[in-house]
Amino acid sequence: MHSELPSEISQYIKCALEEDIGTGDVTTNTIVPANASLRGRIVAKQDGIVAGLDVAKQVFLTLNQNVKFVAKADDGSRVTRRDVLAEVEGPARALLTGERIALNFLGRMSGIATLTRTFVDAVASTSAIILDTRKTAPGLRMTDKLAVRLGGGENHRAGLFDMVLIKDNHIDFAGSITQAVERVRASGTTLEIEIETRTLDDVREALALGVERILLDNMSPDLMQEAVAICGGRAKLEASGNVTLDNVLEVAKTGVDYISVGALTHSPAVFDVSLEFVG
Repeated sequence: MHSELPSEISQYIKCALEEDIGTGDVTTNTIVPANASLRGRIVAKQDGIVAGLDVAKQVFLTLNQNVKFVAKADDGSRVTRRDVLAEVEGPARALLTGERIALNFLGRMSGIATLTRTFVDAVASTSAIILDTRKTAPGLRMTDKLAVRLGGGENHRAGLFDMVLIKDNHIDFAGSITQAVERVRASGTTLEIEIETRTLDDVREALALGVERILLDNMSPDLMQEAVAICGGRAKLEASGNVTLDNVLEVAKTGVDYISVGALTHSPAVFDVSLEFVG
């Protein structure tokens, strides 16, 4: 999977390189001649889902357009330990200087994709869709959410601007679910509205208001099942709160449409990859 990266991701790459290089890579620039070349390969050191090859490629190209980066796997594909993910060749300084940043992006994104796929596979026998949350690394939301998609999940809202999610604090401030929704609608927005609910009475109140989505916050599977019955398909239901691999299938079997999992992006294990130079 090779495509032009969004401008936000290109900016992430520039910021990461500036942070790492600063006034210059003193080690590489004093040891490696400016005209030297290197060849290498990026290798998976574990099994999982690879994500971020396009980002890694852009890291090297940002440093030097003469770098050749040939992906040997597709982003979103399953790979096994010792698989060659990409071959790189070109100016040695660019490859050595960009190595860590490229692997940082690739390792984090592949870790997110691998964890996401594990959750997706766990609920494959149901119709539930695995969603991410806004619990992303500051400054890396676009790459985190891209990795979720490559892992087979779907993105919730990108930020605070593209969907109305009325949470418990908003409801408490407004005085009730009804008053909170009325204030939103009075603003004239046409954005989709989702309401966080804590009880079945909250679910009933949200349904009476005709909102598009209802979030079931930290409800037990039994309560979720009741909420699904009450809803009867009149709104999309999202389960949220303390979802783990141990209980995600039980949650999915309640009949909810979506299951949001903060762990996908707030605590993924970094996928182990290395860049091996061959001369």
